[in-house]
Amino acid sequence: MDLRFSKVLVFVNALVPLTLLLWDLYQKKVGANPLEFVTHTTGMLTLVFLMLTLAITPLRKITGINWLTRFRRMVGLFAFFYGATHLLTYIWFDRFFNLPSVVGDVAQRPFIAIGMAAFFLMVPLAITSTDKMVKRLGGKRWIKLHRLVYLAAGLGVLHFWMLVKSDTRLPLTFAFILALLLAHRLLVKYFPPDRADRSERGSPIPKWTP
Repeated sequence: MDLRFSKVLVFVNALVPLTLLLWDLYQKKVGANPLEFVTHTTGMLTLVFLMLTLAITPLRKITGINWLTRFRRMVGLFAFFYGATHLLTYIWFDRFFNLPSVVGDVAQRPFIAIGMAAFFLMVPLAITSTDKMVKRLGGKRWIKLHRLVYLAAGLGVLHFWMLVKSDTRLPLTFAFILALLLAHRLLVKYFPPDRADRSERGSPIPKWTP
């Protein structure tokens, strides 16, 4: 199945939020605090793309549309891209590349340390996203490494929750979505849908592979 057009469509749509953000900056429609607007927007986009990445496998299992996995790498890399933009916005426009100032800020505000930890967990996932790295690491080790995406997403949600302080509806929504995705993963792992059928046929039940 040729998915080149679909991949181009996903790629273009993934850049739409960035285009709109840049347009709003150009039009000066980002409120009284442009830095805060850009930082919050890029952070939100990081979480959105992380959740979309994690949702692809459950959607494939539920719908049986196997070609959905062909988009997982691209969506995951966009999550990393927006996470990097989020971090760069903070280091560049808030700290002006003053690294000692960044270290001091991290020590005083734990939510920044948690956010950075979430991003740095995404770095090895982005580096090893190529087919060559999958072959070099081996399938099992690659799968184990990429399970870190759940921890990165969890830390990202915690970072968001600690940041907003009062109105926690959005971070709690992300937390609920992440909990559902993790619950589905555990459910499929320990209670595969074909367990009963295979038991009745007397055939062995294969170990679940993500």
